[in-house]
Amino acid sequence: QVQLVESGGGLVQAGGSLRLSCAASGRTFSSLAMGWFRQGPGKEREFVAAINRSGGSTYYADSVKGRFTVSRVNAKNTVYLQMNSLNTEDTAVYSCAADLGTVPVRQETVDYWGKGTLVTVSS
Repeated sequence: QVQLVESGGGLVQAGGSLRLSCAASGRTFSSLAMGWFRQGPGKEREFVAAINRSGGSTYYADSVKGRFTVSRVNAKNTVYLQMNSLNTEDTAVYSCAADLGTVPVRQETVDYWGKGTLVTVSS
């Protein structure tokens, strides 16, 4: 199986930046398409960003376009989410996701999940 461990969450003021990391193990990392989802207080879990196996294609939710950047370094078995210009609406538990087939832009297709890391944005 695949194990995913997120890190980098914490408390940040509005307008600030944070970089999340997700380290994968248990399978060849380059065989996995990767993504990020989040669930804020009182909200359903939603797609945030995704990246294909080679890193050549990226996908973003409209709410984060221009502010967030997803990237991966296959030699380090790690996917990143750089978050800039954070606002209080970005407060959520951010979860890393891996998919053996399609790029994970739908939570129903995700094969493996990390446990999540909490990002809190203060006013």
